[in-house]
Amino acid sequence: MNNPTLLRIALLLILSFTFPALAKSRDLGNGFFDHGVCAPISQHRGTVATTDGLHDVVLSLLMDHRGGYELLFIDVDSGKWSEHTFPFNNPGDSPFSSILSREGKFYTHFGSHFLEFDLAKRVFTFNKETPPMCAMSMTEDDKGVIWSATYPNCGVVSFDPRSGKFRDYGSVYSQNWGIYPRSIAADDTGWIYLAIGNAATQMLALDPVSGKVTPILDESHRPPGMANLYRDLDGKVYGRALDIRADASFQSNPWWEFYRGEAKEIGKDCPQHPKPYITGSQALFHDEFPDGKKLKTFDLENRHLVVEDQNGHTNDLHFDYASEGAIVMSVIASPQGTITGGTTFPMRCFTFDPRTDTMTSRPAFHQWNAVGRSSVASDHHIFIAAYPQGYLLDWNTDEPWVETAAEKSIGNPRALTNWERDTNRPTCVVPLADGKTVIMGATPDYGLTGGGLLFWNRQNQQQLVLTDKQVIPDQSTDCLLQLDGQTVLGGTTTAAGSGGEKKAGQAELYLLNLNDHHIEWHKPIISGVQSYQGLHRAGNFIVGVADYYLFFVFDPAKREVIYQHNFGEEFGSTAGQQGPRVFVTGPNGEIYLLATHAIAQVELGTWNLKPLVKPHSAIGGGGDYLDGEIYFISGSHLFSWQTSARKS
Repeated sequence: MNNPTLLRIALLLILSFTFPALAKSRDLGNGFFDHGVCAPISQHRGTVATTDGLHDVVLSLLMDHRGGYELLFIDVDSGKWSEHTFPFNNPGDSPFSSILSREGKFYTHFGSHFLEFDLAKRVFTFNKETPPMCAMSMTEDDKGVIWSATYPNCGVVSFDPRSGKFRDYGSVYSQNWGIYPRSIAADDTGWIYLAIGNAATQMLALDPVSGKVTPILDESHRPPGMANLYRDLDGKVYGRALDIRADASFQSNPWWEFYRGEAKEIGKDCPQHPKPYITGSQALFHDEFPDGKKLKTFDLENRHLVVEDQNGHTNDLHFDYASEGAIVMSVIASPQGTITGGTTFPMRCFTFDPRTDTMTSRPAFHQWNAVGRSSVASDHHIFIAAYPQGYLLDWNTDEPWVETAAEKSIGNPRALTNWERDTNRPTCVVPLADGKTVIMGATPDYGLTGGGLLFWNRQNQQQLVLTDKQVIPDQSTDCLLQLDGQTVLGGTTTAAGSGGEKKAGQAELYLLNLNDHHIEWHKPIISGVQSYQGLHRAGNFIVGVADYYLFFVFDPAKREVIYQHNFGEEFGSTAGQQGPRVFVTGPNGEIYLLATHAIAQVELGTWNLKPLVKPHSAIGGGGDYLDGEIYFISGSHLFSWQTSARKS
């Protein structure tokens, strides 16, 4: 991010004050309470400062926990705004790319729908259903045709606004992993070029007439990473590929020149003169109006924007928009007697205090995928495993909150360490009973297969990382449970990193020795299972959930599964978040299972799942226990159920 204005806007969004809100919990009956939205804010997925021909306007694609849901249109001159609901039933997807055409129309493509918005008419004027799923890049050719390249099957579509002709080229390139076509460009003859990743890079040339596609890179020169290309002012297209295993730049990779469908390697130097387009990823923020004014501030939390003219005069406007709140990723009972956790899009930390019935939220460092609390009673620390870049955070809840600044090693929560390659997208975090060690499991960086384990020593402030080759090759750890002072039980997933290639046939359970960090035993203990979502101690046994529907009991002494039950038809699935808390423990050792459509209790010995109650809203993000209530997430809301309300 090298745009100073964009940096200031990002800082305003990140460093804003704590956002207080009266929870006003609602009694739903039967012991259930709705404590409200955890973070009542939406996230922009592409924002453009432009004109509708008469007025300066700001366009912003908005998403909340439902996915993309509306286009916010703000008339800067009049101070009025309007909300334009997307004209299709969105399955939960969100925009990942958008473009403002030279003719002043705004386009995006997500939820398997290609959309055109006419700024002058202030309505959606084109809506076309497409194959799955969303554009990762968009461009406009020299004839004004809009092009879109989509995830996950590398689909390409084009739309001519003048004739209304829409063409679906289908999937133009096939792989056995989800393809991210993050760049698309047209040369001045009309040929189209795409750059893709992540499991392997590639660049493609597409004949817009015949639809024929030609891969550029030889199969032996396709490292994992991302290729990138752009249209130059000379009418040609230039691109190169990044090898994620080598470094974080493109400097070691050769440039390619593309023209009329032909490609040639031109070396490592390429003076760049990119042709300007108002397009980009979901982070698109175009802050310059055509008349030279600047969008200095765009604050969705406080519903406030500031426009500055060439003389430094500013125009402050307040606007509003409807939001159902951010996606909730994690929830945990804190040592302070509150319920807390993290949201994403935007990334916030929320805290609900049941004693005062208040909900607050504040900016959080990254996305809190998994949260864990020390089992040592006097240890009031919560540990957070955060995406992206695989950060481990330490939050001392006895001390005041201080904004996390990882680069300065300050903040509470404090960023302890990170390891992007092997632990990019965390799935679990477990503080060990010794009070000295924290373990984080995760899937790897984009395009890679097999995640590692990160061990953090709280005494000497040092880390140890085990790669998948040292744990279970080509798999990642989805859940962890400490068995005793020297052994940890882990459950894996066969899922690769985003855009990576799945290579393992079935998930496994494993035992890891904490003394020398070697794997003592591992086995695909339940045939065909692809992931283990949760592990929980039940006396001398371990209860768990596999593939979201399969409850099982594991005997660690015999290293075998002694009981299985598929509860899908009766209860639905367990939580599907990236670091779910599937099991909840009551004050007397009761074990509760949280499923989509039921809260059930594990009956020790018989191992039956006794249904206790059906929630008013589907449980989606796991939960925790506090003072007689089980707290859980549904959508963007925090709910609770009083266990005393259970029927005998």
